Amino acid sequence: MADARAIASAVSEAIGVAATSLRPDVLASMRAAAEVEPSARGRSVLAQLIKNAEIAETDHVPLCQDTGTVWVRVEIGVEEHLGELLQPVIDAAVREAYRAHALRMSVVRDGLFDRTNTGDNTPAFIELVTRPGIGATVHVMLKGGGSDNSSALTMLDPSAGIEGVKEFVLRTVVEKATGACPPLVVGVGVGSTFDKVAGLAKRALLVPLGSDSPGETGVLERELLDLVNGTGIGPAGLGGRTTALGVKVLTAPCHIAALPVAVNMGCSAVRTATVEVV
Repeated sequence: MADARAIASAVSEAIGVAATSLRPDVLASMRAAAEVEPSARGRSVLAQLIKNAEIAETDHVPLCQDTGTVWVRVEIGVEEHLGELLQPVIDAAVREAYRAHALRMSVVRDGLFDRTNTGDNTPAFIELVTRPGIGATVHVMLKGGGSDNSSALTMLDPSAGIEGVKEFVLRTVVEKATGACPPLVVGVGVGSTFDKVAGLAKRALLVPLGSDSPGETGVLERELLDLVNGTGIGPAGLGGRTTALGVKVLTAPCHIAALPVAVNMGCSAVRTATVEVV
């Protein structure tokens, strides 16, 4: 049964996996990139990142010292009943998991007025959506400060079209990629509203690498990846072809007068895990 306690248990499980194991599709893409990266310095950086991932998984230690904020997306069947408030039970799971895995606490009490550390990496940042049927899918992302700080959002005029979207994504990468620890996974959201388009971009980071999105979305993703890797920024910003391992795009309806676009950077240690609750 996908009640609040079962979902919190899934969050705890996902934190341990995401913190210490580089997502298999990301690791596979990094290994493939290392085989074709033309820059010797770039190949050296990729080799170090691959070795880091192997050590983290073998020794069950964090992939990165910035163990991030905890973003949770819960997709729950409408026939389920949570039974209690989700925020406090997920916060308890975060608190216990971060202590159990000796992860760094990185959350402050208030962004503006009280920047003291909460001491337990809570609160988690939760998104709850419903779907038909039973069960729940729990996605967890541990988001470091560097990658989120290198993200951006704009409200384009609709006349900007696809070329305007490409220009904004490329400009964001050129200006901010080095702060996000490349090679990147670039999540792009287009459409929805001002407050929702950033969520689209973050959700795009959940889409596995190595498989093409259908139709025009896949074409745009490939074009953006070529543009990004043509910048020469390279692994760790030290030059080379592999500035990004992938670009993923999610789109949504929007107002006739709007073209919202968001870019959410995923770093070389993009950390997500998904757990099914049945």
